[in-house]
Amino acid sequence: MENSGGIQASLAGRYATALFDLARESKSIDSVGKSLAALESALAASSDFAALTNSPLLSRTAAAKAVAAVARSMKLDGLTTRFLGVLAQNRRLAQLGPVIRSYNALASAHRGEATAEVTSAHPLGATQVAALKKQLRTKVGRDVAVDLKVDPAILGGLVVKIGSQMIDSSIRTRLNTLANAMKG
Repeated sequence: MENSGGIQASLAGRYATALFDLARESKSIDSVGKSLAALESALAASSDFAALTNSPLLSRTAAAKAVAAVARSMKLDGLTTRFLGVLAQNRRLAQLGPVIRSYNALASAHRGEATAEVTSAHPLGATQVAALKKQLRTKVGRDVAVDLKVDPAILGGLVVKIGSQMIDSSIRTRLNTLANAMKG
């Protein structure tokens, strides 16, 4: 589970754990994972959907209707659809991103995989992700699921976090190190 973010991370962790437990009981871990991946993509691609999840102005009923319509149009599985309704009713749609990350970590652990949080300056292509997974598997000794993030501020390279380990090969860090070395 994520520890950063204090209460929000623990709140997202509790929701993710509840969803994961239900998915495990109904043998739908993978289908929920696929639905959550689609939602994560929608959050990143659609400013309207992101605004919907973060709007404090929508009533619980309006938010529930809106996410039900989104779930239908995206053809999400039934458990994820009901879960979105619960988030809307509890005014927790803003926690969707952290819940997805926590769920993915739980699902990876369930499959015996390690989870790596990978930050790049630009989106990685499928072949780059496959090569990265292969390298990480060699380093860690087991399959590695990657949670990809894009942060243009790192300028280039990658920042990879696996558990408490961090590999920072970003250009920003290299430039900062060089600047500190030049200061003497």
